[in-house]
Amino acid sequence: MKPESEQYIGLMSGTSLDGVDGVLVDFSAGQVQVLQYATRPFQPALKAGLLTLNSPGDNELHRAALAANALVGVYAEVVQQLLHASGTMATQINAIGAHGQTVRHRPQEFDGTGYTLQLNNPALLAERTGITVVADFRSRDVAAGGQGAPLVPAFHQQVFGQADAPVAVVNIGGISNLSVLGQGTILGFDCGPGNALMDYWCQQHTGLPYDADGAWAASGTVQPALLAQLLAEPYLAKVPPKSTGRDLFNPPWLAAQLGNFANLPPVDVQTTLTELTASAIASCTSSYAKDSNALIVCGGGALNGYLMQRLQATLPTVAVQSSAAHGLPPLQVEAAAFAWLARQTLLGLPGNLASVTGAHGARVLGAVYPA
Repeated sequence: MKPESEQYIGLMSGTSLDGVDGVLVDFSAGQVQVLQYATRPFQPALKAGLLTLNSPGDNELHRAALAANALVGVYAEVVQQLLHASGTMATQINAIGAHGQTVRHRPQEFDGTGYTLQLNNPALLAERTGITVVADFRSRDVAAGGQGAPLVPAFHQQVFGQADAPVAVVNIGGISNLSVLGQGTILGFDCGPGNALMDYWCQQHTGLPYDADGAWAASGTVQPALLAQLLAEPYLAKVPPKSTGRDLFNPPWLAAQLGNFANLPPVDVQTTLTELTASAIASCTSSYAKDSNALIVCGGGALNGYLMQRLQATLPTVAVQSSAAHGLPPLQVEAAAFAWLARQTLLGLPGNLASVTGAHGARVLGAVYPA
């Protein structure tokens, strides 16, 4: 049954661990209309706590539960910000799509099913906001034999798909994921690292949380031997369906790669890490979206001018464009996708694409926590 309200809120906190993006979306006109956008950075203590939960440690269950509560506190603040700025009442919102914070992503591993874990407390969010919450989108796809990721290609098709031409869309968050859109089968998978390694290295050596506009990387030099070693990571050569995260592309992985390159200037490592992100995306685009003449870029990576330049240089026949040029600013796309996924759930419609995740079929995703 179609819900009376067509206004939804989408909340996204991605692997970049920089904070929460939220959007208020109206679907009533048969399209995705973002009415309001809000963002809230993570406080250093919460960011550090979430980051440590990406790897084994003491007292994990206790720390994870409290981190989930703290995360929901930020989610609730973003919701209130959206409602206040738009003059909207909570009762006018049909549901919140709340992704949660991925701290482990190991589909199909260990016992054949594996798991994906997004920290969240949707019951608490429903209590704090008085709005129905849809959460836990990925686990049903994993239960159905899929990767649980990426889930955005179906939404990308709705927003960016063209009837007369294939289109490639890449979201560059902590990890980069590519959607290949067209009239036939839609593909999508994680290409490799996005901003995660660049942000980590920048923070270690400059004290800044990220390399603004890629200015630091632009001042260095790509080191070919290091780049070749980074690109030799087996994940990059795997055939889709595939997905990854900080379980692989993390500081210990980078430290192992840098073992023979300890004397390189830190700025050259930053430049080479940026080239790694661009090269991995370009390789995937050339292999799986070779008929596309445009690459639409969203996520925080779209704001990195140097990275965008490198993408254009490595894909000279493709027009590399920010999603803003296609009606949806880069930091709003994933949040809007989870508003759309929440709507799919309440309508009883699938949110995944088996051609993307490798699941046994289309599934209605998510768990519902009524207002």
